[in-house]
Amino acid sequence: MQQNPNRICRRCLLEELGETDYVESVRRYRARLPERERTPDDVYDARLDACRGCDQLVNATCNLCGCYVEIRAARRSSACPASPPRWSAVR
Repeated sequence: MQQNPNRICRRCLLEELGETDYVESVRRYRARLPERERTPDDVYDARLDACRGCDQLVNATCNLCGCYVEIRAARRSSACPASPPRWSAVR
Protein backbone atom coordinates (compact mmCIF):
# COMPACT_ATOMS: atom_id res chain seq x y z
CA MET A 1 0.00 0.00 0.00
CA GLN A 2 1.38 3.40 -0.97
CA GLN A 3 1.50 6.00 1.79
CA ASN A 4 0.18 9.53 1.30
CA PRO A 5 1.93 11.97 3.69
CA ASN A 6 -1.00 14.43 3.56
CA ARG A 7 -3.63 11.83 4.35
CA ILE A 8 -5.55 12.06 7.59
CA CYS A 9 -5.97 8.57 8.89
CA ARG A 10 -8.84 8.07 11.27
CA ARG A 11 -8.48 5.02 13.47
CA CYS A 12 -4.90 4.29 12.46
CA LEU A 13 -1.95 3.57 14.68
CA LEU A 14 1.61 4.75 13.97
CA GLU A 15 2.46 1.29 12.69
CA GLU A 16 -0.33 1.53 10.11
CA LEU A 17 0.73 5.00 8.97
CA GLY A 18 4.16 3.77 7.86
CA GLU A 19 5.95 6.01 10.35
CA THR A 20 8.81 3.57 10.91
CA ASP A 21 10.99 5.90 13.00
CA TYR A 22 8.13 6.56 15.41
CA VAL A 23 7.12 2.92 15.49
CA GLU A 24 10.66 1.86 16.39
CA SER A 25 10.81 4.59 19.03
CA VAL A 26 7.56 3.34 20.61
CA ARG A 27 8.85 -0.25 20.56
CA ARG A 28 12.10 0.80 22.25
CA TYR A 29 10.17 2.84 24.82
CA ARG A 30 7.94 -0.09 25.68
CA ALA A 31 10.85 -2.56 25.81
CA ARG A 32 12.75 -0.29 28.21
CA LEU A 33 9.88 0.06 30.65
CA PRO A 34 10.46 -2.03 33.77
CA GLU A 35 8.24 -5.10 33.67
CA ARG A 36 6.24 -3.90 36.70
CA GLU A 37 5.30 -0.76 34.72
CA ARG A 38 4.84 -2.35 31.27
CA THR A 39 1.42 -3.47 30.11
CA PRO A 40 1.35 -7.23 29.38
CA ASP A 41 1.28 -8.00 25.63
CA ASP A 42 -2.29 -9.32 25.57
CA VAL A 43 -3.62 -6.29 27.47
CA TYR A 44 -1.56 -3.91 25.31
CA ASP A 45 -3.05 -5.46 22.15
CA ALA A 46 -6.58 -5.26 23.60
CA ARG A 47 -6.05 -1.59 24.48
CA LEU A 48 -4.88 -0.80 20.95
CA ASP A 49 -7.86 -2.68 19.50
CA ALA A 50 -10.15 -0.52 21.66
CA CYS A 51 -8.37 2.61 20.40
CA ARG A 52 -8.74 1.48 16.78
CA GLY A 53 -12.49 1.32 17.33
CA CYS A 54 -12.67 4.80 18.82
CA ASP A 55 -13.74 7.81 16.74
CA GLN A 56 -11.28 9.98 18.71
CA LEU A 57 -8.25 8.23 17.14
CA VAL A 58 -6.76 10.36 14.35
CA ASN A 59 -3.27 9.85 12.90
CA ALA A 60 -2.31 7.59 15.83
CA THR A 61 -3.19 10.37 18.27
CA CYS A 62 -6.01 10.54 20.79
CA ASN A 63 -8.07 13.67 20.14
CA LEU A 64 -9.14 13.74 23.79
CA CYS A 65 -5.69 14.04 25.37
CA GLY A 66 -3.24 14.48 22.47
CA CYS A 67 -1.16 11.39 23.25
CA TYR A 68 0.13 8.76 20.89
CA VAL A 69 -2.11 5.89 21.91
CA GLU A 70 0.65 3.30 21.51
CA ILE A 71 2.69 5.09 24.17
CA ARG A 72 -0.25 5.64 26.52
CA ALA A 73 -1.28 1.99 26.21
CA ALA A 74 2.26 0.80 27.06
CA ARG A 75 2.08 1.75 30.76
CA ARG A 76 0.07 -0.33 33.21
CA SER A 77 -0.92 2.79 35.13
CA SER A 78 -2.39 4.58 32.11
CA ALA A 79 -6.09 4.71 31.35
CA CYS A 80 -8.19 5.82 28.42
CA PRO A 81 -9.23 9.50 28.76
CA ALA A 82 -12.72 8.91 27.35
CA SER A 83 -15.75 9.01 29.59
CA PRO A 84 -16.51 6.23 30.14
CA PRO A 85 -13.02 4.87 29.40
CA ARG A 86 -12.59 2.21 26.72
CA TRP A 87 -9.85 0.62 28.86
CA SER A 88 -8.39 1.22 32.31
CA ALA A 89 -5.21 0.81 34.32
CA VAL A 90 -3.89 -2.68 35.10
CA ARG A 91 -3.08 -3.51 38.69
